[in-house]
Amino acid sequence: MGLFDFLKVAGEDEITEKVDVSQDRINALRKENIAKKIAALDIDGEKISVSVNGEVATVTGTAPSQEALEKIVLCAGNQHGIGQVDCQIEVDAPPAAETAAPAAPAPDAAPAPAGESTFYEVKSGDTLSAIAKAHYGNASKYTVIFEANRPMLSDPDKIYPGQKLRIPPL
Repeated sequence: MGLFDFLKVAGEDEITEKVDVSQDRINALRKENIAKKIAALDIDGEKISVSVNGEVATVTGTAPSQEALEKIVLCAGNQHGIGQVDCQIEVDAPPAAETAAPAAPAPDAAPAPAGESTFYEVKSGDTLSAIAKAHYGNASKYTVIFEANRPMLSDPDKIYPGQKLRIPPL
């Protein structure tokens, strides 16, 4: 997938105690925090390894979908102190049953998202509604962006400058 840039001073700084520690210890703490955030995504079937070297987090393994891969990258990159994510994750091939001709969707079913999402860096003064208006032409589609970024976002009003968000295709 490649290397993604992030603003390393963005994200929640969950470290409240100031002590002198080695870079190896900082790397280990960031790795543990990223692994915990990825586990909180509760993605079935992901097999991910994380390593951290300074401001670069490397994620390797497999994910069950493009959406899961994108959420994992954002989980790693939206951490304080991480400036880049080197994504070496591959998306699992769908089982043979899924590659057969798809059944007709239910009339009230939303169309399945296709392709990769766009990543957007939040700027000062942005709201999810304004971002939705710019990307989808409709401010009320902010819920699509909010849901695409759960559980990284817990409230649609809590976004911050420098944070990266997934903007899925409609």
